[in-house]
Amino acid sequence: MNEDLSIDELEQRVLLLAIYKAKKDETLKDVLNVMEESRVFTVKVGKKYLKNLKELNYITDSGLTFIGIEKAKEIELEFKI
Repeated sequence: MNEDLSIDELEQRVLLLAIYKAKKDETLKDVLNVMEESRVFTVKVGKKYLKNLKELNYITDSGLTFIGIEKAKEIELEFKI
């Protein structure tokens, strides 16, 4: 994993991975709530991250794009030990 990532970049990567790993019936809002309950970041910060992930074409309003799925798979490999 790139050690030069900012906290925001790292949290966005965690969010993208969480969206990728979410159950089929979970919405993006559900994932944000889980992140807040886990004290990773607040829903407000999560919404900012979602907006950025949309600008990067990783997600749409309904879920991951093909590019987002590929990026999430890459991130998943980085987090594996």
